[in-house]
Amino acid sequence: MHNLHQQLADLGIAIPEILLPRPDMDLEKWAVIACDQFTQDRAYWTRVADAVGPAPSTLHLIFPEIYIEDPGRAERIRNIHKAMDSYLARGIFSLPKKGLVYLERSTPYHQCRRGLMLTVDLEQYDWKAHACSLIRATEGTIAERLPPRMEVRRGAALEIPHVILLIDDEADTLLPGLGAQAKKAAPPLYHTPLQGGAISGWLLDQESAWAYLVEGLQVLARKAHSCYDNPEGDPFLYAVGDGNHSLASAKAIWEEYKSAHAGEPGLMAHPARWALVEVENLYDPGIAFEPIHRLIFGADLEAVLHLLAGLPGFTSRPVAQLEELSALVGDAGALQSRLGLIAGTEFVLVEVEASGLVTDYLQPLVDAFIKDTAGTSIDYIHGEADLCKSAHHSGNASAGILLPPIKKSGLFKTVASRGPLPRKSFSMGEAMEKRFYFECRRLF
Repeated sequence: MHNLHQQLADLGIAIPEILLPRPDMDLEKWAVIACDQFTQDRAYWTRVADAVGPAPSTLHLIFPEIYIEDPGRAERIRNIHKAMDSYLARGIFSLPKKGLVYLERSTPYHQCRRGLMLTVDLEQYDWKAHACSLIRATEGTIAERLPPRMEVRRGAALEIPHVILLIDDEADTLLPGLGAQAKKAAPPLYHTPLQGGAISGWLLDQESAWAYLVEGLQVLARKAHSCYDNPEGDPFLYAVGDGNHSLASAKAIWEEYKSAHAGEPGLMAHPARWALVEVENLYDPGIAFEPIHRLIFGADLEAVLHLLAGLPGFTSRPVAQLEELSALVGDAGALQSRLGLIAGTEFVLVEVEASGLVTDYLQPLVDAFIKDTAGTSIDYIHGEADLCKSAHHSGNASAGILLPPIKKSGLFKTVASRGPLPRKSFSMGEAMEKRFYFECRRLF
């Protein structure tokens, strides 16, 4: 047993004690989508709040980011912490379950996506550029965005994660194998419809399942060393697919706590050293990579066209319909890189002569524009329909930039060689496919 736990530790993971709501709770109200979704749609979060009402729900334990700039942030965070304490005191949760949780999720777009809940060691995670740790960021992290997220986590009684880590299992055998063991051992711990699709979870509390996980991850670690990593350093075993800033905030809180309690007995065993995450396989058929589009406020179509004219080989032409623009931007056989502009009912196709990721050359231009142009700001939109809706309803004071699809193959090799991609380079699926909060863990 000791050897198995050491092997898990060497792979940067540990077996958590999971807190789940009691079976008599309304699980559909309990499960709420990740806080960083629908950040331009207050009506969405109002509908969620109306549907949940006073019922026990993760909605009361998180800070939807649409409200993060609103007045009263400190009071909202105090209420979140009070709700955590209340749920623990009132017996909202079943007794803790020590084990992994194997997940199967259906969405409006995919029949099945597999995942595995476990804890990862924040000592083996680094979000900075050119990190050589077991756990690495795939996209740039903005340090200025961490403080509000740190405020929520600092001193929180519970951790409720939406972080998803990816593994590079091209054969797609590890999670399906664990799923077969889970389903053979016992019925699901829970099953519930979600706002879109449904989710089921099975407990893996047997050492045989943990050993199977260790063996599979060791194979992937050896592959990382041979394919894209320095054999002398740590293998690149986990890539942050979703929740990069949340995981970076967890790391910052751990470093803060570790510094404040240096020398205390048991410090390195404190729960804040670990983060509860969902691990998914990059090559799971239920995961599709989608672009994250840009919505620029305070600038009209002509201003954004002028901005993009700074790209090499820039040309543009109007397009009559959104459907035509979408098809042109998504054409994998196009000889040039393509972007779409949306402002109200106007649509423009932009073509540029640039190779590689669109965000490599687009993001620096946009960042400089926002910095230098008074009254402008930017938001990042998941889903073409939501971009079009936001750009249309914002009138002439905004323009949406529609980005082309990206490929998920080669992600690990690219990040290992060049470091994190520009921020918001990709999304794992559409907005409604993001992780719904469900499992919890004691933190402070």
